[in-house]
Amino acid sequence: MAEQIVRARAVVRGRVQMVGFRAYVMRHARGAGLLGVVRNGSDGTVHCTVEGPRTAVDQLIDVLRRGPSAARVDRVDVDYEPPAGDLPPMSVTA
Repeated sequence: MAEQIVRARAVVRGRVQMVGFRAYVMRHARGAGLLGVVRNGSDGTVHCTVEGPRTAVDQLIDVLRRGPSAARVDRVDVDYEPPAGDLPPMSVTA
């Protein structure tokens, strides 16, 4: 039986901009074969929308909670939703 495909939208709060956070997320997501986008929010947050097998998505959420060494993650809010199949290979947007 194939693993369930899910979509997650995450908002990462803390010191997460100007610390290589988006590139860090992209590396991990691409390594797991996930689809999605990661971008900076205008309020200092990082937003990540990702889609793929549930196990890989959950592992990426754990990566978001750790962040790169220069970051300080205070909180990660995650909402799961049905997959739409409309995301590109993991990429960084503005």
